Amino acid sequence: MLIREYASHPNVMRKEDPTWKFALGASPVTEGSILRIVDEAGNEGFGYASATPHMGAIPATLEAELAYFKPHVLGRDGDHIEAIGAALDRAMRGAPQAKAAIDCALHELLAKRLGVPLCQLFGGKMRDSLPILRILAIKTPDEMASQARKLVDQGYRYLKIKVHGEVDLDVARVRAIRKMVGDDVHLTIDANQSYTTKNAIIAISRMADYNIDLVEQPVPADDFEGLALVTRTVPVKVEADEAAGSLSEIYQLVTKRAVDAVSLKIPKLGGLRNTIAAARLCEQAGVAYRMGAAVGSRLLSAHALHLACALPGVNYACELGEFARLLDDPFSGIEIENGELRLTQGAGSGVTWNGRPA
Repeated sequence: MLIREYASHPNVMRKEDPTWKFALGASPVTEGSILRIVDEAGNEGFGYASATPHMGAIPATLEAELAYFKPHVLGRDGDHIEAIGAALDRAMRGAPQAKAAIDCALHELLAKRLGVPLCQLFGGKMRDSLPILRILAIKTPDEMASQARKLVDQGYRYLKIKVHGEVDLDVARVRAIRKMVGDDVHLTIDANQSYTTKNAIIAISRMADYNIDLVEQPVPADDFEGLALVTRTVPVKVEADEAAGSLSEIYQLVTKRAVDAVSLKIPKLGGLRNTIAAARLCEQAGVAYRMGAAVGSRLLSAHALHLACALPGVNYACELGEFARLLDDPFSGIEIENGELRLTQGAGSGVTWNGRPA
């Protein structure tokens, strides 16, 4: 079935909290693009391209990449996902966010044409729902503890604490949040590369007293040896995020056991196919994995949800609920209930486009 339409729509979503920030920056909005493709029978597929500077994309370059790839998609058979992906790779190295949007749109198009849920394309569901981990932005310890309480009262049992590389203050943040939420809530830490190796070891060792499940990307992404040293030293599971920016990087991380776990992100890896490949690498190496922060439209979360529910190794809360803190989402169809996302029914990803995105 040939693809007859291909159009991208820049998308800007306001943050409910315009002061939301983490170690790598702050912005009052989340930006990206919605890609819509249509085959000759009128079936639609959608993909979300994330404009995330620390992952290598800003709105202007993202739109240029999507426009550049258009001749490699338009007029081709939409069922030939591998062939189109290979053509995109030949046309341009990199550009994973744009490629991810195309890959996701093609998979959704195929699922809709076949009349099956998206997860059927990945081998069928392993589970019907996922616990959701929500992120606490960097603020004072008391402010973060107050926000943690609000999320727990909404039904969440998994929280991720953003920290900034200041050991004493970061430990105070963890202490305040643990005191506020009690012992039954799972806590994780995300430093976004903000520690030196020595300070990471000091901070994580102190945070371990507050029963932390894992710590994400404690040191700079290119400090492979430092990351491995932290992993070997601290009593908490260490997870790679920024260091796991490609299949080749994940291969190096897992074969050398530089980390205990990997955060998988569809936009960063270039789509659903590469994310599945990354999961298989982790499985063979005995390294844990889960779906990392899907910050953007419900469309992106729905694609990640269908994949996470099909992957056998996902055994921890995933970060697929950040749409709950964003406004102006052009898609609807999934909502978090009691701290969980339930797999959508029907053909495709289960979300609905509510008109032209802003």
